[in-house]
Amino acid sequence: MDMGLQGRWALVCAASKGLGRGCAEALAAEGVNVVITARGDEALQATAAAIRAAYPGVEVRTVAGDITTAEGRAAALAACPQVDILVNNAGGPPPGDFRQWGRDEWIAALDANMLTPIELIKATVDGMTARGFGRIVNITSGAVKAPIDVLGLSNGARSGLTGFVAGIARQSAIAGRNVTINNLLPGAFDTERLQKTMAAGAAKTGASADEMAAKRRTGIPAQRFGTAAEFGAICAMLCSAQAGYLTGQNILLDGGAYPGTF
Repeated sequence: MDMGLQGRWALVCAASKGLGRGCAEALAAEGVNVVITARGDEALQATAAAIRAAYPGVEVRTVAGDITTAEGRAAALAACPQVDILVNNAGGPPPGDFRQWGRDEWIAALDANMLTPIELIKATVDGMTARGFGRIVNITSGAVKAPIDVLGLSNGARSGLTGFVAGIARQSAIAGRNVTINNLLPGAFDTERLQKTMAAGAAKTGASADEMAAKRRTGIPAQRFGTAAEFGAICAMLCSAQAGYLTGQNILLDGGAYPGTF
């Protein structure tokens, strides 16, 4: 299916690895020019080279920097001629015991996983509405629906973003101008983030990381962890021309792990 995205421009945050990279690659496959950001320049350049080689008709621009800072956001936005698609993503805060977190840890989590996406939405949404097309996808977490005890910082910050998006996505001045805002909620995907969470769980329980991973897989009806490529494919679908009637939603990708009906 032609997703109607040829020649569009996307800003994909934290895209050198993992789920962000999966989204950038899937969009490039649809003919979208991409600006990709990350803090580590070496991995960022390697990802850009791989996308250029796979999709030679697509323009790929890189911005090395911290998207959670005003300077990092300004540089990323300046590199993108126009932001038709925004994929908000940032590394999650570290796991741990809430008793060990002070104000600084909470502010850092809110900056990365709530306030930075809001700032980028604020910087791009009016241009999208003026042009009559826009797709904003926020990568949050399955923990928004089923909190993970050691990820309290992430649970709180991402839930705050979820509440914010629920309100603005339904404004007629946005939704009525073919601009959609949705959240993608990953469950257990085979990324560095998952490995760190497993290590934290192992340290807490005394089990090995491999044992923790095996136990986690058995709790997923699909009996496996997800891949960045399949996550990216869903992101591209949400950004498609055909997805203009889908907005304000939390799309859970977790292999069936969440047991609830709603």
